Amino acid sequence: MQRTATDFHQILSKYLGETVTIYTTSGGPSGQGFTGLLMSVCDRFVRIVTHIGTTPACALGSACACPGRGNRGGNQFFSTGSVTDIPIDTIAAFVHNAV
Repeated sequence: MQRTATDFHQILSKYLGETVTIYTTSGGPSGQGFTGLLMSVCDRFVRIVTHIGTTPACALGSACACPGRGNRGGNQFFSTGSVTDIPIDTIAAFVHNAV
């Protein structure tokens, strides 16, 4: 029995919210695979979060301005994270946990 793209789309959807690795048919660094949290699946693309951004620097607002409470003189590191959209027709292998 030959699987169609729709069948594969349904299989991928079962792993929403789980960490997966997706290998693509492209070369270079992208052919080495993408690991992340599977966020969405449609009939043409999958979206995974490959890097989670940093938390807010100060959850209490003005408390960060107090000495010794997270104010690093403007040298703070912030990351917005990253999301990877992968066309389904370029997926060579889809790796997930067995349980």
